[in-house]
Amino acid sequence: MPIISRIWKNKDSRPALRFSRSKLPRFVKRSPIALRFYALLHFIDWERFPERQMQAHWKAEATPYRAFVAAYLLMLEEQLKSMSHLRRFLCEHPELVWLFGFTQQRRFDADQVLPTARHFSRLLRKMPSECATFLLDESVHLLQAQLQPHIKDFGQAISLDTKHILAWVKENNPKAYVEDRYNKAKQPKGDQDCKLGCKRRKNVSPESVTPKNNPQPASAVKQGIGEFHWGYASGVVATKVPGWGEFVLAEYTQPFNRSDVSYFHPLMADAERRLGFRPHFGAFDAAFDAYYVYDYFHNEGKNWQEGFAAVPFSGRSAQRTFDSHGHPLCEAGLSFHSSYTFTSRATLFEHQRTHYICPLKGQSEQSCPIQHKKWAKGGCTHRLPTNIGARLRHQIDRDSVLYKDIYKQRTATERINSQATALGIERPKLRNQQAITNRNTLIYVLINLRRLHGIQIML
Repeated sequence: MPIISRIWKNKDSRPALRFSRSKLPRFVKRSPIALRFYALLHFIDWERFPERQMQAHWKAEATPYRAFVAAYLLMLEEQLKSMSHLRRFLCEHPELVWLFGFTQQRRFDADQVLPTARHFSRLLRKMPSECATFLLDESVHLLQAQLQPHIKDFGQAISLDTKHILAWVKENNPKAYVEDRYNKAKQPKGDQDCKLGCKRRKNVSPESVTPKNNPQPASAVKQGIGEFHWGYASGVVATKVPGWGEFVLAEYTQPFNRSDVSYFHPLMADAERRLGFRPHFGAFDAAFDAYYVYDYFHNEGKNWQEGFAAVPFSGRSAQRTFDSHGHPLCEAGLSFHSSYTFTSRATLFEHQRTHYICPLKGQSEQSCPIQHKKWAKGGCTHRLPTNIGARLRHQIDRDSVLYKDIYKQRTATERINSQATALGIERPKLRNQQAITNRNTLIYVLINLRRLHGIQIML
């Protein structure tokens, strides 16, 4: 293996990636790939990186986390298939070994300095999520600093979506025989953290199957309600800046059996923390048609056009109209009467709901103007969350030009998911949720750093 034996003394205690380019040793400045990754990672504040204790009395000096995450970003960027390939690549480019911080010695053998491939995998599995989260925080702050002089509304309009991730288990291999493949009670032995979930499709019939007689092409046959997989899902918040690209603001990974709406609050909390403010507009698909999504973007005392969530109406319930006091109207155009308020614990989030009753109930001299079928049973009733988002869900003008412009933000998450797919997010060869979570975050960090590097070139 190549041995670096330059007479060069490191007098600076900072990580090598924070050196100015003029202070880099000659063997690093002569390497195009080292300079490329130096330009990609140089602006991150590595001094504040949440590093672990490097020296313990019972063992030798540990491998720093910052060196590992830099190496793993290299693995993603160069599309290396395994940790063995990563280690071999680093041995062939010892200047990267020094630049990433695996050693500060002035002479070293890369093969002796680097951890084993198994230890690289172990670090990805054991590394705290705060390490990768710090890098995502840094990338967002750097993007804000670069774009704010040119873009005043960075992050004011966001979109949110999820991306399915297949677990590395034989149950996901259609060519492997597995008895009772989709039984959620039978956890795959290859991954104890993954869960069975469904990637749903809309407007399809579950009875649709390929006919045995008069076969048709696959494109002409309706598909089922969805695809079942064992695995995980990654939720992402992205923002789109015309002329500059799409940027990741937050990421959250869960097992595949969690609903899409369960990603909303954790992701928006992280996005708000990184931006320093609450976004005014959001674009979502119909899976996020929930009252608390509309309420999050609502500005008290202002009309809905100054901040709202652009979400298609899912049709899970009938669309309602309301009177000037916020009470729903029945099919006859009469305002429901509030009967009582209670706490609902039957949904994902505990909330207050109001039980409404027919305004003509108990008045024997009047009957229902439209003779509704429920009139004989005491009249219509309706239950609605007391939150204003429950009304906004029905009142937002989905045909307005502003709504359609905000809804176009959804392409931001679609493009980010496309880039993440190209980096291999769908089929990680890992068998642990913590490892997959760290890997997902680093994928989105790399996407942001690529954009940041492109902006610096443009400016």
